[in-house]
Amino acid sequence: MTSLYMRNTLIGITSLVSVITSIFPASSATVTFAGAKLPIQEVTPEKNTGLDKVYVTYDTQGLSIIYNASTSQVTWYRYGALGGGYAEELTSVSRQGNEYTLPDPEGDMGYIIEDGDNRYYFWLVDYSRHRLYLSGITIPSEQDCSMTHIELQGSGTPIHFYTINGRQCTLDQQIGISYRTLEYSESDRLYNQVSTTYNLESFSNNIYINPAPLCNTTFHASGDRFLRAWNWLQEAESPLFNTNAVDARTYAEQTPESTDPDYKSNQMGSSASDGSLGGSAPAEVSFSAICSDAVIHHEWQFASDPDFEHLTLRLNEQDVDYVFREQGVTYVRYIGSNADGTCETYGDTYTVSIGTSDIKCPNAFSPGASEGVNDEWKVSYRSIIDFKCWIFNRHGRQLFYFTDPSLGWDGKIGGKVVKTGVYYYVIEATGADGKKYKLSGDINVIGYRQGSGSTGDDSGADSDAP
Repeated sequence: MTSLYMRNTLIGITSLVSVITSIFPASSATVTFAGAKLPIQEVTPEKNTGLDKVYVTYDTQGLSIIYNASTSQVTWYRYGALGGGYAEELTSVSRQGNEYTLPDPEGDMGYIIEDGDNRYYFWLVDYSRHRLYLSGITIPSEQDCSMTHIELQGSGTPIHFYTINGRQCTLDQQIGISYRTLEYSESDRLYNQVSTTYNLESFSNNIYINPAPLCNTTFHASGDRFLRAWNWLQEAESPLFNTNAVDARTYAEQTPESTDPDYKSNQMGSSASDGSLGGSAPAEVSFSAICSDAVIHHEWQFASDPDFEHLTLRLNEQDVDYVFREQGVTYVRYIGSNADGTCETYGDTYTVSIGTSDIKCPNAFSPGASEGVNDEWKVSYRSIIDFKCWIFNRHGRQLFYFTDPSLGWDGKIGGKVVKTGVYYYVIEATGADGKKYKLSGDINVIGYRQGSGSTGDDSGADSDAP
C-alpha cells in the first residue's frame, strides 16, 4: 500500500494537510453502511477537525462501507493517530459501477475518499472497544464543603478520534449524573429545589460535583448517548446523600423614621437614600439571613474593623434587630454553619456609620400664619440618644415638654395658637459620642394675625400667652 506521505515527501505533513483541504475541498457526498448490527450513529464534528463526519458503529464485524462516486477516479486511504499526512492507500476496495465498497473496515480509524477533485474525510468508531457499563454509585464518607465526591462503579474508555492534522479529540459520550440542589430566587428571597445534571464526556470512577448539592439528594447516572440511541441505556443510582454544603444570602434594612410619605425628617445625616446604613443615632437596622437546608448554626458578628479581628458583639440568631447608639463605624456580617461546624458560609459585610452628635435650634417660627410653612418649631439634630426640651413663656410658665427630638412644638396651647412674641426653650441632651448638651435660647413667634384665635392676652403671669 502507498502512503500519502510517500507521495508528498517534498511537502511535509502540515503543509500537506493544508494542500489537501484547500485544493481538494470536502465533498458533499456521504457514505452508507451495510451489515451493521445496530443503527450507525452519526456525529458532525467541529469544522476545525477537517472531518466531515464521525460514524459510531457498535462493532465492525460483518460491516461494509459503501460510497457512490461522482467520478471514475476514486482512491481510498486510511489513517491513524499521526493524521492524514500519514494516510495509506487501501487496495481492498471493490467496485461495481460507481459504487465502491470497503469490507471489514478497521474501527477507530480515519478514512479519506478521494473522488476526483473532492475528498471526503471521516472517522469510524468501534464502540465495542469503549462500551460503557454502569453498576452502581457509592459516596465516600469524607466530603469537602464546596464539592461532592462520588464514585461511579463500572467501566468504559474514552472515545478518541484524530483530526486530519493528527490532533487528538474526544467524542462526548454525554454521560449524565442527575441530582437535586437548591437555587436561590432573589425576587422571592427563598431557596427553591431544582433538578440539575452534571455531564461527563467519558466514564470516570471519581467524579467531583462542583458546586456541591445544597440539599439531600440521590445521584442517578445514565448513559451514554449511543446506548441511549440503541435502547441499551446503562443506569445506576446512589444511596441518599446528606449534604453538608451551606449557603446563605443576607440583607440589612434600616427602619425608617416614619412611614408617612409626607414626613420631613429634622435629622442631620439620617440614613441616606443610596441605601447606606447608619447616619444619625439611634439607628435601628434589621439584619436577616436566608439559608440553605444544612445551615444549623447562626451568628451575626459586630466588629470595629473590616477584618473582624476585634469583635464587639456576637448574636446567635438568624435574624437580628439592632439599635446603633454610639458614634463610629461598625462592621456587621453573618456566619452560618452546618451541624458539626465543618462547613461555613459568610454573608456580605455591612458598614454602619454613626456620625458625631449635634443640635441646632431655630430662633423663630410662624404658627398659624401659613399652613405647612415654618409652622412648627423643631430642632435639627444628629446622633442624639437622650433628649429633653422645655418651652416657657416670658413669665417662666412651662407651656410644652417633649423627649423625642424628631418632634416639635406647634405653637399652640389648649389647641389655640399663642400670641406673637418671645418664648424660651431649655434643652438637656446626650449625644451618641458621649457629648452633653445644655442649651437655652429665644423662640420668636412671628406672623400672628389679629383674630386668628390665639390664647388669652398679655396681661398676667398666669396667662397661657405672654
